[in-house]
Amino acid sequence: MLISFELDEIMNLCDTIATISKGSIVGVYKSGEVTEREIGIMMAGSKKIKEV
Repeated sequence: MLISFELDEIMNLCDTIATISKGSIVGVYKSGEVTEREIGIMMAGSKKIKEV
């Protein structure tokens, strides 16, 4: 498990990415199926964009 706000680190090291916003998981994605921009938007509180 890796917990980080460094999106480039997350994208390079993780096979599966869970995005958390305001204490709740807002999405779980396979690496390569979501962009850094989409992760950032979800971290900022946007609703789910897509999910595995």
